[in-house]
Amino acid sequence: MNEKKLQERIGYEFKDASLLYLALNHTSYVNERGMLKFSSNERLEFLGDAVLEGLISDVLYRRLPDREEGVLTRLRSHIVCENSLFRCANKLSLGEFLNLGRGEEATGGRRKPSVVADAMEALIGAIYLDGGRDAAEQFVMDIFSPIIDEAAAGDAGTDYKSRLQEALQAEGSAFIQYKVENETGPDHDKIFYVSVLNGNKPIGKGAGKNKKQAEQSAAKNALEDR
Repeated sequence: MNEKKLQERIGYEFKDASLLYLALNHTSYVNERGMLKFSSNERLEFLGDAVLEGLISDVLYRRLPDREEGVLTRLRSHIVCENSLFRCANKLSLGEFLNLGRGEEATGGRRKPSVVADAMEALIGAIYLDGGRDAAEQFVMDIFSPIIDEAAAGDAGTDYKSRLQEALQAEGSAFIQYKVENETGPDHDKIFYVSVLNGNKPIGKGAGKNKKQAEQSAAKNALEDR
């Protein structure tokens, strides 16, 4: 394992490198080598899940003071899930650093969402143990910020695109298209401007940090203008 390369990607240097090693040990690797039961990343995964959920709860509570408990819970579930963890792990190419058994390796374990997402939680747990809450929070905010922004912009998990589709279908007219009108800003901080059309008629506009967020914003505005 190239520890230096991974730590550069993470943006965190471990004081205790054994924690990083442990976070990358899949159970298949441990079992094949007859290692001690607790040499896999399962316990760190358990801890990382709790740390991530707590940190996301904190940021949502502070960022969205006008949202009720049920809404915040749905938002948190949207962020703290296998899909989001896998997406964030892929930014780091975390799968290439995992220690896998031969069988898991042969069946594409480095690309399995469940395997890679679990390792991502274990990594969060390892950073928490090594550097404390502040270090874990910094890492989580760096890597999860786009997903947090998307969830918040989606108004607590509301799928405005689906709602708009359903509303127009109920009226017998639902040929919806989303069109990117403009992009501004540098590659790492772009803003997308999108129009939503019913047939050839513009019915809403929106903006966001990615196309999905901008489309949701446009659909929301179209619904509000009806």
